[in-house]
Amino acid sequence: MTSPAHPVSITRHGGVALLTIDYAPVNALSKAVREGLLFVASEVASDDSVTAAVLYGGPGRFIAGADLKEMALPPDEPFLPDVVAAIDALEKPVVAAIDGAALGGGLEIALACDYRIAGPKAILGLTETRLGIIPGAGGTQRLPRLTGMAAAITLIAEGKILKAAEAEKQGIIDRVVEGDLLAAAIAAAETMDKRRVRELPVPEGDEAEEEAAAAAAISRAKGVPAVTEVIPIIRTARNPAFSDGLATERAAFLQLRESAEAKSLRHLFLSEREVWKVPGLQGVAARPVAKVAVIGAGTMGAGIAVALADAGLTVTVLERDEAAAATGRERVKGLYERQIKSGRISSEIMAERLGRLTVGADWNVLSGQDLVIEAAFEDMAVKTDIFRRLDALCRPGAILASNTSYLDLDAIAAVTKRPEDVVGLHFFSPANIMKLLEVVRGEKTSGETLATALALAKKIGKIPVVAGNCDGFVGNRIYAVYRRHAEYLIEDGASPEQVDAALEAYGFAMGIFSVSDMSGLDIAYAMRKRRAAGRDPGERYVTIADTLVEAGRLGRKTGAGWYAYDAAGKKSVDPMTTQTIEAARAAKGISPRAFTPEEIQRRLVAVMANEGAKVLAEGIALRASDIDLAFVNGYGFPRLKGGPMWAADQIGLAHILEEVEAAHKAGGVGSEPAPLLIELAGTGKTFAAWRRH
Repeated sequence: MTSPAHPVSITRHGGVALLTIDYAPVNALSKAVREGLLFVASEVASDDSVTAAVLYGGPGRFIAGADLKEMALPPDEPFLPDVVAAIDALEKPVVAAIDGAALGGGLEIALACDYRIAGPKAILGLTETRLGIIPGAGGTQRLPRLTGMAAAITLIAEGKILKAAEAEKQGIIDRVVEGDLLAAAIAAAETMDKRRVRELPVPEGDEAEEEAAAAAAISRAKGVPAVTEVIPIIRTARNPAFSDGLATERAAFLQLRESAEAKSLRHLFLSEREVWKVPGLQGVAARPVAKVAVIGAGTMGAGIAVALADAGLTVTVLERDEAAAATGRERVKGLYERQIKSGRISSEIMAERLGRLTVGADWNVLSGQDLVIEAAFEDMAVKTDIFRRLDALCRPGAILASNTSYLDLDAIAAVTKRPEDVVGLHFFSPANIMKLLEVVRGEKTSGETLATALALAKKIGKIPVVAGNCDGFVGNRIYAVYRRHAEYLIEDGASPEQVDAALEAYGFAMGIFSVSDMSGLDIAYAMRKRRAAGRDPGERYVTIADTLVEAGRLGRKTGAGWYAYDAAGKKSVDPMTTQTIEAARAAKGISPRAFTPEEIQRRLVAVMANEGAKVLAEGIALRASDIDLAFVNGYGFPRLKGGPMWAADQIGLAHILEEVEAAHKAGGVGSEPAPLLIELAGTGKTFAAWRRH
């Protein structure tokens, strides 16, 4: 029997009722699923011939958590706590058969069952703090009764996901079944007695261990309010009245769900799902990729090679000669040795991955590669020379990718006889760690090539933002405007340390001038010199950074840039930088004025969003949310603010337009308000809701 119009069915195995959820793709807890679960719980309760029940999500599934699209809508009955309470209230034993993801509300439902049996590939976790909320259907109260308090604090506050074997060790899973999970669950239901988790006492634990778990969770919270809020709520599980703990948990959940931080994190979560949807690629098959070559074993090339080898690919790194290859080998090995030192991998894993990775200087091996990623110096002559060689040496059908961060991909592709096979794969440093991968589609890049690039991104665990071809693509084009306006603020009266402090107060891990010093001022300097011939004379140009570079002040690597650095790398305000700034102001007759942190924050968010609007209107980015993902995952924009386009929407685009108009007066040509921003501000619409037609 199936509940009317609901994706939860009941079938009988003797006295055992099998309750199967079938709501593709992951059994998210939509209204329909919640209604279905309530219906079958009622049926089980009222049918005297049913002696026990098994809750099953189907092969490879259980319940992967809330339907986040529904969470953005007004709350709608039945609520998840009602579903959990109905399962918990059954007087007949209920076994959860978990063959896939039991996350968030899915695990809360499993905890309302009397026993939990899992397949070896099951994963479990209360992951709500990752979304700026806390469990809201008993998770904070039931989990400590199984794991103990210290483990529960770690698991809930840090949103950890456990594999089945570890969940069994923690006491969350009663048994992991290698064979027929469903048969084992039905057999267990026939013999097990009722055992409500809420009636179990919280196991005694070590107080120091509990305090250490709480301190560690707070230190890793990165400002997420839900983490600090959830820890005392978890501790209420010790109180005798279970209902009091539930009430405290639910009140906090409802409050946090409406917080700006939670909305931003939900936006990013949904954006990560949306980013894979690229118009025109439906039904387009990716080419198989098993062997990948990387051209260049510098910092970027070595990081790319490690990212590929970590994903199980066979990797060949090529350098110009054997001496450079030897240096490259040491660089790659060093990346793995750092991971061993930090405890992220074992020496056995390092040996296995290095076994898939070779560094050499024989370019003839390119004939056997499925994909080649050029990671050479950011110079058009260097890159076009490499692509001519690749075109001659690589087999037909091999994908040729450039890691360029600024240069014209179409010009690079034009030197080959196969521009349809050329794509941009712009990694972010360190490439084996940073999640963002800008996938640049040239004018002639084929759908098959683009689909292959996206498939590679998925295999190596990257978030791929598809970009059109222009100077700087999505990320660096917007970042250049952000940096330019930060320099206008400096010339107009702010100091580098004031701008950085304002950005860090907003949520950036580092301010823009500290980041410039870390990456090297010469990188942006080279980009500015390349663009100099085409720069509009009406665009305001600040020479301060050029003066610093020309004085040999390239940032941390030379001990001085925007800041001074001592031998230990400690940063301090540098009088030489202050003098350079004052001289630049005097040369232009600028009387410096003071800026508040809020003025700095608003100006820089506004100019990023404005350039983002231009990028959207030109079709360089597919969606505003793609821009947000790029900046959160590649440029340090605070996750709790959701990205520059989302942040602009929350401020209100009419207010953003006012700020951009002021920025235009300060910056001249190139800082004009985007027509799209003017349009949306006038109609009261948002970037998030805008779509190209």
